[in-house]
Amino acid sequence: MTTETKKKPQYGFYGRLSPEFPSQIIIDSTELCNLACIHCPHPAFKQSEHYSGKSQSPELNQKIVDEIREYGKGITQYIRYTGEGEPLLHRYIYDMMGYAVKNSGTMVTLTTNGTLLTGPRIEKVLETGVNVIDISTDAFTEEAYATIRVNGDLKIVRQNIINLIKKNNENGHKAKIILSFIEQPQNAGEGPLFEQFWKDQGADYVVVRRLHSGAGAVANLAEDLVKEAGDSERTPCLYPWERIILNPRGELVFCPQDWVHGSMVADYRNTTVREVWKGEFYKKLREAHMCNKYDNPQFCGNCPDWKQTRWPDEGRSYADMIEEFKNKEFE
Repeated sequence: MTTETKKKPQYGFYGRLSPEFPSQIIIDSTELCNLACIHCPHPAFKQSEHYSGKSQSPELNQKIVDEIREYGKGITQYIRYTGEGEPLLHRYIYDMMGYAVKNSGTMVTLTTNGTLLTGPRIEKVLETGVNVIDISTDAFTEEAYATIRVNGDLKIVRQNIINLIKKNNENGHKAKIILSFIEQPQNAGEGPLFEQFWKDQGADYVVVRRLHSGAGAVANLAEDLVKEAGDSERTPCLYPWERIILNPRGELVFCPQDWVHGSMVADYRNTTVREVWKGEFYKKLREAHMCNKYDNPQFCGNCPDWKQTRWPDEGRSYADMIEEFKNKEFE
């Protein structure tokens, strides 16, 4: 009998990770949110000096989509409309997503909490042609939902999602409907029930995510992650090789968990994604991660979430799911 040796992960550009352009583009749609989830930094963020209440510029959205079409063909897996707030609170979100679907040449996804997916909005979302709609609910029971997703009502959200699945199937739309569940003490044991319920309702996929601290922004979660890591040797974070984020302030940032503006790279009004991705800042950032030197930028040094990211050969990830959808959509 032989013992299988766990493969040591690679770090750097390989597989879907390219030095030419990011494999993922995140468009942080708005800082506005209508919930106060206990695992999310937004409630504290809203009271901090970092909060501006801004929403994404449609002009910068068009600029980045056009750049993806020109330089991201065959490289950028998908554009993701998500971020520090609820995207459906953005006045022009449907126009922005519709432009991306028509002009980017790649998959376009929406992440939403589902509270605003009422009848008219369902139609408007589906009419954009968005490829994936990912709804974060994090609970099977109403009690757990009320504890985790403060200000939300699971009865309403659940019916919204069921209506979305029905409309998607009835009207011949091809959006993939994803349900997301972040494991945490308040929903312990509900994962299998959650997954089975939504599969029975016709969801295309159920994603079970690991809890993170928003790069240390949720203090109690950060403490738990530090204890869990113990004396483990730190490894490079995937993000500097995988993605770039356009935030509502018009800045390009390297970390999707940045709630304190500690990962800002450049003002997108004055540069391009391609220039930044291939530029000196990212080069030094990747070198620092490869050498386990996290003092510059200090933002990375303070992050306890490094074990929560998975490189392409470390197991299944969200990107793998999108890649499977993409292959079926464009085959």
